Amino acid sequence: MTDKTGQRQTLGKVLHYIKKYWFYLAASILMATVTVALTLYLPILTGRVIDLVIGKGQVDYTGVFEILKKMAVIIALTAAAQWIMNVCNNKMTYRIVQDIRNEAFRRIEILPLKYIDAHSYGEVVSRVIADVDQFADGLLMGFTQFFTGVITILGTLGFMLSVNVAITGVVVLVTPLSFFVAGFIAKKTFTMFKLQSETRGEQTALIEEMIGNQKVVQAFSHEDEALEEFDEINGRLQDCSLRAIFFSSITNPSTRFVNNLVYAGVAVTGAVYAIRGGISVGQLSCFLTYANQYTKPFNEISGVVTELQNALACAARIFALIEEEPQVPEKPDAAVLHDVEGKVDLENVDFSYVPEKQLITDFNLSVQPGQRVAIVGPTGCGKTTVINLLMRFYDVNQGKISVDGADIREVTRKSLRANYGMVLQETWLKAGTIRDNIVMGKPEATEEEIIAAAKASHAHSFIKRLPQGYDTLIGEDGGSLSQGQKQLLCITRVMLCLPPMLILDEATSSIDTRTEIRIQQAFATMMKGRTSFIVAHRLSTIREADVILVMKDGNIIEQGSHETLLARKGFYAKLYESQFAS
Repeated sequence: MTDKTGQRQTLGKVLHYIKKYWFYLAASILMATVTVALTLYLPILTGRVIDLVIGKGQVDYTGVFEILKKMAVIIALTAAAQWIMNVCNNKMTYRIVQDIRNEAFRRIEILPLKYIDAHSYGEVVSRVIADVDQFADGLLMGFTQFFTGVITILGTLGFMLSVNVAITGVVVLVTPLSFFVAGFIAKKTFTMFKLQSETRGEQTALIEEMIGNQKVVQAFSHEDEALEEFDEINGRLQDCSLRAIFFSSITNPSTRFVNNLVYAGVAVTGAVYAIRGGISVGQLSCFLTYANQYTKPFNEISGVVTELQNALACAARIFALIEEEPQVPEKPDAAVLHDVEGKVDLENVDFSYVPEKQLITDFNLSVQPGQRVAIVGPTGCGKTTVINLLMRFYDVNQGKISVDGADIREVTRKSLRANYGMVLQETWLKAGTIRDNIVMGKPEATEEEIIAAAKASHAHSFIKRLPQGYDTLIGEDGGSLSQGQKQLLCITRVMLCLPPMLILDEATSSIDTRTEIRIQQAFATMMKGRTSFIVAHRLSTIREADVILVMKDGNIIEQGSHETLLARKGFYAKLYESQFAS
């Protein structure tokens, strides 16, 4: 697809959003027309004043005073119309931006995880924040100056034709040169601004990555390499920004040159007509003012065109996000899971993240309600992938997964996930109070329920030591809390809801041994009567599991209880002995 085609498509999408606020658009155009009409009437009055000042001692003061009063009223009306126009433009622009941001965020919420996994967080954030801001700036300038500019050009032509057709002809003949210059530069700037926007997103992604992982960067003395990478991206951003700014900056001088040709042509032609008595001095003054007002919008419109190139380039990136293929939509008649007992079946499941590399093939598993199933195996064998499939973060390529006999693709994602309690190795806490983070899955929980859950997870004691207890504010991702404390809060979150099925993916990996023993006791209580899936590297934590699945290369190679698998002297026995060898 060519840049020109892409521009037209992007502009069409922008107009779709503008259509919703047609009232503000119509009001803005009306006020722009009023502003221009009144502004263009002023030179006529100025010309009349000049003609009333005939010479020394021949000034018609009464006539001049009357015209000055009229001019004062017109200036006041022009200011009011301009203010209303700006209010309409601001409301329209920022409501459009609000709609686009809301739609972008809603799309992020329903995008498949494979999109999030394939794109850096900083690059996605750059689209929603920086690109939309750039788009808003360009759109606001376009609304503010484009309408008034076009109406001013048409209005001045009309007024000039009413005064003198021949002089107006000189103006019209030179005008196409200005359009040619502005059009040539506009074609160049769109490509430059698009590249600038993409590089800026790449830079934002790197900054977000480095700030989020500063401890690791410093621990491995990676600062110099990070600086080199940043310098390289910054250099590319500088190059494409300079090229974009160069082309955009020559727009105004180029059109000013053409405008000065217009002004000079009008001055010379008008002077000749005035000497011959074809027009009065006041009319010549009026004409020169019109010539100046006629050429001025070309400067503004050329600037607007440049800004619009930037705005459209940014809009193209945000629309690309909005139009990304969402996760497989739920069926209109999708069922809602109620009173789940916890029977889970995986039948002939095939799955791969990328088509060319198969990960899980012909996977079969039947879990009875209340069973504790441990999943073990070497790194990359598919343990976490099974969890992703159970939660329907990804859909199976072949086969099916069912809960209580219902295919999980036939039920709503919300009801499916509401019946799982999930504690991951990677903790996630939002900015807010300790209480806000605990009640995420059960907002209506009472204070007694919250405290009981915290005591069950052994988080209550450290929470009480915080400055405001449960009302202590924490920053993004837990702020200054230790990794173990963050994990305890995530466990408390699940303890509060206690759904019929649990997923514990290395849930105690960041907790000290003494606390882990207590947590395991709490988990044992929590898992009674609940179907539980436990992913663990430390095999000492899964001895009590009813069934242990040993995975390798996406397949179950052994299955049984801890004692049975040890007696078999197979892969599990080797894993276990490698952890407890003397």
